[in-house]
Amino acid sequence: MGFAIETHALTKMYGPRAALRGIDLAVESGFVFGVIGPNGAGKTTTMRLLLDIIRPSSGSVLVLGQPPRSGGPALRTRIGFLPGELRLEGRITGHTLLRHFAAISGPVRPGIVDELAERLGLDLSRQVRALSRGNKQKLGIIQAFMHAPPLLVLDEPTSGLDPIVQQEFLGMVHEARDAGATVFLSSHVLSEIQQAADTVAILRSGRVVTVSSVESLRQSAVRHVRVGFASLSPRAAAASLAAIDGVAGVADAALSTDGAATAAASTPPQPVTTTSSAVVTATITGPIDAFVKAIAHHTITELTVEEPDLEESVLRLYSAPDNESNPESRAPSSLTRARHSSSDRHRP
Repeated sequence: MGFAIETHALTKMYGPRAALRGIDLAVESGFVFGVIGPNGAGKTTTMRLLLDIIRPSSGSVLVLGQPPRSGGPALRTRIGFLPGELRLEGRITGHTLLRHFAAISGPVRPGIVDELAERLGLDLSRQVRALSRGNKQKLGIIQAFMHAPPLLVLDEPTSGLDPIVQQEFLGMVHEARDAGATVFLSSHVLSEIQQAADTVAILRSGRVVTVSSVESLRQSAVRHVRVGFASLSPRAAAASLAAIDGVAGVADAALSTDGAATAAASTPPQPVTTTSSAVVTATITGPIDAFVKAIAHHTITELTVEEPDLEESVLRLYSAPDNESNPESRAPSSLTRARHSSSDRHRP
């Protein structure tokens, strides 16, 4: 199928400051590739390089098989672009503005603009300057999608949209992907990336921290657990958990005693039976399978495992020192593994 976007050692300097530090990406055609990272991570810079709005200091980039610099207007008409900072002419109506964009971007199927406006709940007869921020964002989304480009580059596309319209937008993204388009989008909202993307790259300080399928990232996410051990002291229970690979943050254990009377009011008094267990909380940063097999050697009185906390896992990647990031995450072999994982994802 080939790649819609390829970058190799892509670097962008602004004087002494590095906005991008040699990133390698390979975005397979026909998939949704999400980029997430904190402010200043390099998401917008990467997108501007793809569109030849700015040019790299070093390295190379191919978009739909062509260098953006030499691809010129012919290449850009094959791309639907929504910038993060959308500026629109304000003294014309939405209809007039979109007709102008259609003349630049190429053929637009009759009726598609009105169809998209209806889906997003946008009145195209109003002047742009009278529109709210969210409605201006809807105009930007329509101009990116209306000519059915093979590549969509969307920078923070749901900014200013209400939750209902966000879901409609995600439906549009999935429809574009299912029709064969590639979608390259950035976001600060992790849940949006989870819903939209097949593969995600996490950027921090101009570097790629990791590239993974969303499902693989979810499976490796942080989980919080609470475990009750029968016939163990709190200290021994805590030590047992702390010895398991991938377990961290073991909290001080507390001895929990629950007494239950087995006698009924109408029967002779019976002995009261009491069970004791040490309850320990911890964080699992590795596979859940190894954890379950390790505690299976004990008698467990309770076990609570929370849903994987993907956001916490990603925030850890944001804040980890550079030498703790996986250096192979930028290597071609890692990118290949991510592409294979995304290719196996079930498409609705």
